[in-house]
Amino acid sequence: MSYVRGRIVFVLVAVVSDEQGGGVLQPLGPAGTPTGPPEAVTDLAAAVAARERAAQPRWVWASGATGYPALLRAGVRVERCHDVELTEALLLGHAGRWGEPRSLAAAWARLTGTPVPADPPPRAVAPPGAGQAALFDAVPGPPGPGIAALVRVYADQLTRVASTEQPGRFRLLVAAESAGALIAAEMGAAGLPWRADVHDAVLAELLGEPSPVGGPPRRLAELAARIAEAFGVRQLHADSPAELLRAFARAGVELPNTRAWVLRGVDHPAVPLVLEYKELYRIWTAHGRSWRDAWVRDGRFQPEYVPGGVVSGRWATRGGGALQIPKVIRRAAVADPGWRFVVADAGQLEPRVLAAVSDDARLAAAGGTGDLYQALARDAFGGDRGRAKLALLGAMYGQTGGEAVPALAVLRRSYPTAFGYVEAAARTGEAGGLVRSWLGRTCPPGTAVFAADDGVADPDAAGDPQSPRARAARSRGRFTRNFVIQATAAEWASTLLAVLRGELAGTGAELVFFQHDEVIVHCPAEQAERVAEAVERAGRRATALLFGDTPVRFPLDLSIVECYADAL
Repeated sequence: MSYVRGRIVFVLVAVVSDEQGGGVLQPLGPAGTPTGPPEAVTDLAAAVAARERAAQPRWVWASGATGYPALLRAGVRVERCHDVELTEALLLGHAGRWGEPRSLAAAWARLTGTPVPADPPPRAVAPPGAGQAALFDAVPGPPGPGIAALVRVYADQLTRVASTEQPGRFRLLVAAESAGALIAAEMGAAGLPWRADVHDAVLAELLGEPSPVGGPPRRLAELAARIAEAFGVRQLHADSPAELLRAFARAGVELPNTRAWVLRGVDHPAVPLVLEYKELYRIWTAHGRSWRDAWVRDGRFQPEYVPGGVVSGRWATRGGGALQIPKVIRRAAVADPGWRFVVADAGQLEPRVLAAVSDDARLAAAGGTGDLYQALARDAFGGDRGRAKLALLGAMYGQTGGEAVPALAVLRRSYPTAFGYVEAAARTGEAGGLVRSWLGRTCPPGTAVFAADDGVADPDAAGDPQSPRARAARSRGRFTRNFVIQATAAEWASTLLAVLRGELAGTGAELVFFQHDEVIVHCPAEQAERVAEAVERAGRRATALLFGDTPVRFPLDLSIVECYADAL
């Protein structure tokens, strides 16, 4: 067995469902080689719980998404894990093979030279009111590889991680990603406190009474009638972009689409009505009573989080729309009596990441202050905060025209190292190369969008900037320019979560919500100040883990509130 700090540590558990709650455990050494025989158990949850109490091991399993929720339902919480599926995805991406099958079965097939199976389809999304699954979630398809395969794949992953350019950083990425799987399952199980009565009151205030015969509520029906009247027609489906475009065209206004930013530039009496309708229609369809009935049970909103569900490593959700809750609907997120929410938001995260990763001394000095944009404004933009913000965001997102041009010129002169960092990422992307985040997450490879027919000259050979290949190259350059910053920001946030989870262990406080750069802890009121201090410590620790002794600060805006909507 492996000893760490004088205690026995089991570093592997295989969750192999026998559909009766059993499984197999096997201890491993630091290199992933077995230090003892596999042990079959009839009650896997009890076996895991016993070892957690004895040693708090690092568990290695095929997928936390399918294995850990079952343990949580059995009342078992684990401290640490290595998620083979998430790690395989990171390693495939690092090798320029982003998107290939990442399951344990696929990794085992690659290792043994057998045909690689496709990943199983995602499980059907089951809202909290749809009933509980079996103790151990079955993955569609034939039985997966057993304990021997898991041991071999784990050891192979350790070797591949060690061979990356920055193995220390990549290990931190794997650890944060694996911890994210635990946190996602725990937050889904805990749920965000949600008041159905407050939700109903908000909907009644915004939308009016439900229709007695079905269809849109009163306020939407009234707005639809007024929109039709503004266009001089008897009836119009205001939720149909095609009908709206035709109506505007009949009024002499040709529009490319009905997006809000396009409509705001149009002088027509229907525009304010359409904008209000679109906002309320989105609330009715995405977070109305049907949404509440599906996703809120026993006073908790319980979505299913997907760590690393976005290319950049940002989280996603499968059902529930947790990452797009309008602020007005957040009024229904109310802490339990005697409890509080500690809401932490990392302000200006991506610009601070640029300051840290680029090693631009002047920008880093500005990043050591409270308001980074204001510091930039004083430093290089004559006190104009708006121009400073425009320039920095333009550099990260590839905005090269309009008002951004003169601001970018100032940024290029004043912070050449930082500007060069994102420019280099853009040029690499345009050339079809791969770029990596600070910890080693790798962007997907480019896709060829132009292939000349035999005998047809390549338009790019003549330097045509409007050729399909040139346009595709610029688009990819914009993507890779932002990827190196956004993916690193996601890593900082994931590391913050992992550290904070450890800080909160045993306190009674619980992580209940996470959205990009914002995290919510639900805790007894008397613990709120201590929890806020723990969040700040976790932020400082996450910064040190990623960037070492950097002068850049990553301050968190903290609020202690009873209602989520009241947070700063």
